[in-house]
Amino acid sequence: MKRVLITKKMMWVVMMLLPSLVFSTVKAQDVLKLDLEKALEIALSENPTVKVADKEIEKKKYAQKGTYAALFPQINFTADYTRTLKKQVMYMDGFDMGGGSDEPTPGMEGIDMSKGIEVGRDNNWTTGFNLSMPLVNATLWKSLSISALDVELSIEQARSSKISMVNQVKKSFYAVLLANDSYRVFKESYDNAMENYLDIKKKYDQGTVAEYDLIRADVTVKNSEPNMLQAENSLTLAKWQLKALLGMDLEMAIDCEGELADFESVLFADYMATDTTLAGNTDLKQIDLQMQQLKKTLTMQKFDYLPTLSLTGMYQWNAMNNDFKFKNYNWTPYSIVGVSLTVPIFSGGSKYHKIKQTQVSMHQMDLQRDDTKRNLQLAIKQYLDNMKTCVKQFDAAQKGVEQANKGYKIAQKRYDTGAGTLLEMNDAELALTQAKLNLNQSIYNYMVAKSDMEKVLGQEQTN
Repeated sequence: MKRVLITKKMMWVVMMLLPSLVFSTVKAQDVLKLDLEKALEIALSENPTVKVADKEIEKKKYAQKGTYAALFPQINFTADYTRTLKKQVMYMDGFDMGGGSDEPTPGMEGIDMSKGIEVGRDNNWTTGFNLSMPLVNATLWKSLSISALDVELSIEQARSSKISMVNQVKKSFYAVLLANDSYRVFKESYDNAMENYLDIKKKYDQGTVAEYDLIRADVTVKNSEPNMLQAENSLTLAKWQLKALLGMDLEMAIDCEGELADFESVLFADYMATDTTLAGNTDLKQIDLQMQQLKKTLTMQKFDYLPTLSLTGMYQWNAMNNDFKFKNYNWTPYSIVGVSLTVPIFSGGSKYHKIKQTQVSMHQMDLQRDDTKRNLQLAIKQYLDNMKTCVKQFDAAQKGVEQANKGYKIAQKRYDTGAGTLLEMNDAELALTQAKLNLNQSIYNYMVAKSDMEKVLGQEQTN
């Protein structure tokens, strides 16, 4: 009886825990559904490269604020202590020790002035505040505008990182769709081969077909299976690459929604509406910002020939004693305020050579910009030509799929009626598979070329 009660209790516990166990199993098997827009959103928020670029912008902004700080007064607290090892000796020529009489000056008896008088004390203490502030400094003022350009350049570099990331994610997403579509094509081919094999085996058992046809059908199934497995492996690798770009755990299950066929309707429209101007190209924009920096640097270097004027001030307390009885120290205040004028006269030609060096760098930047623009224009022409070729390939492949599908149905009917051979049906099925793969490949090639074109043009579309 006791054993029965224990068994009932165990059953009750299992029934209570069963819903939670089922729920945890479902949670573990959740699959993240991804479309292109969602993939780009995750990449732009989670990818380490984009985060580093954003941190660089933040760092440059702090650097700019640090440059502006040079315009404000600089106040420092100082404290110094020195120990006198050998005191200074003071000589006073013409000093009348007797005050005009034969009697020596009171307090100076026994002092031989020819040997001098030691002055100072063993311990010397100084503490106080120092102040400095630029009043006229053209070089400093110009450096502020250069620091502002540093922020602009870092923002453009961050935009470049995001554009590059969008391009990589798009191509990786298209690669997943291509691998997925290829897997479906090979799976369909395998299913057709298996269906044909089972049909031929049934006919062979009935004695209506030869053993050779059964062997050929079996070989066709065996040959289709490796292609299907390879396509499945390619799909897994493509998903791993996409998850790495998105900054996701490689073990997380994802499913990319859509097919390459979904982009068929936009092929011709995108090709005809492509804007090939380089106004948004990030490489040219960065070069232009660097050129502006060089121009401002050149102006700043020329300002080094101008005088500078600064304000200085000091308030200190001094104390000297021969012991360390601080309560007996007499602290004497000392303060000054003034202006300091610096007029550069000669520096060994360093300013002149810096100016010449900057001018050469500007000339190099001009040559680099021309070369970059020329290469970008060449890349645009190549991408346009690739897109044009892909459109033609898509048109031909689409017609090829229609004809291959019709041919496969005819070959299948001919074989069923005994008018055709198994070889004809296998050839028709192979032609259909190749036509479908060509169609998917043409769409993929077009979308990749389009994505590369958007990167060159500096477009930031996320769909």
